Amino acid sequence: MERVFAVPIQSISPTFSQFGTFRELVNVIILNAFVLAGLISFVLLVLGGFGVIMGAGEGDTKKLEQGRQTIVGAVVGLIVVVVSYWMVQLIGKLTGLDLLSIPVGK
Repeated sequence: MERVFAVPIQSISPTFSQFGTFRELVNVIILNAFVLAGLISFVLLVLGGFGVIMGAGEGDTKKLEQGRQTIVGAVVGLIVVVVSYWMVQLIGKLTGLDLLSIPVGK
């Protein structure tokens, strides 16, 4: 029987070789997604705040309302991310699995 992949996966991408299991890779991706969602929410809050300030300063109710909608969307999105993180932690506690952890000092 001939080998289909003669090249080890580590030599294709050395980045993947630092993760011992697929679970560790998924944990890193999920944790970084939470951080990215928080940064996006922060940026949207700042932009929405500027929109509200600019709309109020110019007396433009359309810009003011658009800024408010941006702020509401950012807050709702952040609440969804935080609740999803809490749900993952709750499921981890109920099942006894440590779902979002990365072993330190490998």
